[in-house]
Amino acid sequence: MTASLPRKIDALAEISDDYDVILCDVWGVLHNGVEAALPAAAALARARSDGKIVVLVTNAPRRRREVGAGLDAIGVPRGAWDRLVTSGDVTRDLIAQNARKVYHLGPDRDVSLFEGLDLELVEEFEAQSVVCSGMLDDEAETPDDYSEALRRMRARDLPFICANPDIVVERGDRLIWCAGALARDYAQLGGRTLIAGKPHMPIYDAALKAAADAAGREFDEPRVLAIGDGILTDIKGAAAAGYDALFITAGIHAAEYGGGDPTPERLSGFLSAHGLWPRATMPRLR
Repeated sequence: MTASLPRKIDALAEISDDYDVILCDVWGVLHNGVEAALPAAAALARARSDGKIVVLVTNAPRRRREVGAGLDAIGVPRGAWDRLVTSGDVTRDLIAQNARKVYHLGPDRDVSLFEGLDLELVEEFEAQSVVCSGMLDDEAETPDDYSEALRRMRARDLPFICANPDIVVERGDRLIWCAGALARDYAQLGGRTLIAGKPHMPIYDAALKAAADAAGREFDEPRVLAIGDGILTDIKGAAAAGYDALFITAGIHAAEYGGGDPTPERLSGFLSAHGLWPRATMPRLR
């Protein structure tokens, strides 16, 4: 027997009064990689004006200062959020806890991930661990292009630290492969993967600390709403942390149920297949 279908809402304000803290995904909710979702930003700004603490929680494999600058550049107003927590920042702890000789699998734009850490960036054949932040060319490559490299790494039993657990993200009207797809394939080979971003708890622990910092006080039992478009990251992570979730249906999964505003039957089938039941849904945050 399945749970009741989540409530479909027209505006965040319909449920936001029930929460102290809102944890909001970035890519797929606040922007699509090309342009800002201004109605989403306005909804978060309204929640803040009503006294809610808004923490952006993203699986971006970069540090918060860079992600914040990127949000500025794409036109997301700073008034939409109080704090920002990235997978890149929480992954730095995993990197520091592992072997010193590190092979970085990812584009050069992500190298700030290693700033200030006591490690040596080396070639693959010298590495004692791998840190993956994405594909070298995510515009052209797919996980299949890395199958041979992953087999080599697995043969040496290298720990595989994934800085971005997302499988795909939206970029305009396309889906782009992310580091999570390579971590998935490495795990399927029997390799050891280490992940701190969504849906894993380290990023949520960091988000609640950031919320307390923004509020200027500790929360005894905060009422938390997590918002996102990824069923295996945002919604699964919220469920594991014990938070309510608002599922944005017009994001990366839209094609799986026939469009961004699915029929109740299709949405029910999708959620049942994953065994995850958010509190509410809406096509786009507003």
